[in-house]
Amino acid sequence: MKTIVICGATATGKSDLAVALAKEIGAEIINADSMQLYRGMDIGTAKLTLEERGGIEHHLLDVLDVTEDATVAWYQEQARAKITEIHARNNHAVIVGGTGLYIKAILDELNFPDTNPEVRERLNQEAEEFGVARLFERLQLLDPAAAAAIDIQNVRRVIRALEVIEITGHPFTANLPREGSTKYPDALQFGLVMDREKLTERIDARVDLMWRRGLVAEVDSLITEGITKATTARRALGYAQVISMRAGEISEEQAMEETKRATRQYARRQETWFSRDARIKWISPIQPRLETVLQKINSTT
Repeated sequence: MKTIVICGATATGKSDLAVALAKEIGAEIINADSMQLYRGMDIGTAKLTLEERGGIEHHLLDVLDVTEDATVAWYQEQARAKITEIHARNNHAVIVGGTGLYIKAILDELNFPDTNPEVRERLNQEAEEFGVARLFERLQLLDPAAAAAIDIQNVRRVIRALEVIEITGHPFTANLPREGSTKYPDALQFGLVMDREKLTERIDARVDLMWRRGLVAEVDSLITEGITKATTARRALGYAQVISMRAGEISEEQAMEETKRATRQYARRQETWFSRDARIKWISPIQPRLETVLQKINSTT
């Protein structure tokens, strides 16, 4: 049974390709989008509806409340267990998403250093007192590669990277896998690419559609469930901007434009992350996506 990854930047069409592929080869899908783990975060994460899933079993969707935090180590354990279950049913496993670290955690032997409550508390206090920008500048000096991959607004990940550096005495990226340390050596990885202008158009159109589908109402509902007190979920693209709008910090028009801008920046970080993995076979916009994937899969059978 095969393990297949569909990855790439946001809005490139990964989910639709994964469903089409799963129908063709008899597969189940494992979510690798960190924000689609959360119940109630549907519109802003572009989570496929039950109808859009086409009867294909999807795993690791809607498994956390918005007040809960997922760790990479937790996700690794959950996702690998699902792969084992799927293969035991004689089905292929298709992993789909844009959270690069989650995908690496499934495929490769990442090292997860223990936490140090004292170090973490001190970094949290520093972030509250001086702002995350100060911590991010330190990360840029100590580990430029990690800084390039982490969003400055993701305070939790900035703090975690600095915590690992302080605990281990090594860069955060030193804990990423070494060559040849893969858990699934036969896994096939496919990445979807799109020219920047076209991707920008798709991102802008997606955000507009999210607003029409009721993103603001969705966030309002999640505010009653405590998302504003959450560490992770409240920083999701679109959700963070609507939360700021509801707090009176920005207008609705500004929230929409900021969501588009932040999503474009996120897409560039995703492209940078995935471009470092030489195992990924990239599929250009002019290639027939499903046929290209099927051809590669069949050639390795």
